[in-house]
Amino acid sequence: MHRRRRTALLLTAAIAAAPLLTACGNDAHPGAAAVVGDQRITVAQLESRVNEVRAAQREAVPDQAQYARVVAGTAGLTRDTLHGMVLDRVLHRAAEDAGVTVTRRDVQELRAQLEGQVGGAKALETAWLQQYGVPPQRLEDNLRLQAEAQKLAAALGTRTDQPAFWAALSKASKELGVELNPRYGSWDAQKVGRVNGKTPWVREVTGGGQQGA
Repeated sequence: MHRRRRTALLLTAAIAAAPLLTACGNDAHPGAAAVVGDQRITVAQLESRVNEVRAAQREAVPDQAQYARVVAGTAGLTRDTLHGMVLDRVLHRAAEDAGVTVTRRDVQELRAQLEGQVGGAKALETAWLQQYGVPPQRLEDNLRLQAEAQKLAAALGTRTDQPAFWAALSKASKELGVELNPRYGSWDAQKVGRVNGKTPWVREVTGGGQQGA
């Protein structure tokens, strides 16, 4: 994934059906989609975020056939959403390491700038939903992250698309020791991103049962 787009937390694709997963007997992370440092991102939290995006898309596209095309054209939303949720925490850790803080004024200034570029508040909400999979209720949080990324890059004397910026995020990833539920792949701290992979954290149960994202 292009680094500019990852920084913007591009979230695309739909909920992919997967077998029911149950914890192994020695599972140290029951109910977790990921563990980032001492923080858990639960499966329930992840599913709630995905549902927010789907609800916003459904409201924006009331036509059933068109909505079905939107869903079909966004395969992988759950995994991409988890990627974004983890990256949020990694970015915040990197910012803390660099002594970077973001004020409400920073966010307001960024929002005003973006609204001016796209043609107003509603247009910004629509653009962020369509381009980055960010629902309106998460726009403020996302803009705070954008501001944090920009201020971190400035503190490092670089830009968000340059190696020095991503080296700082890689360092933060290693410090946090990110772990993903293998249902969603694994986290590559060097590349600062989710990759496909398996570890013996959970086991798959075939047959009947509810399907997850």
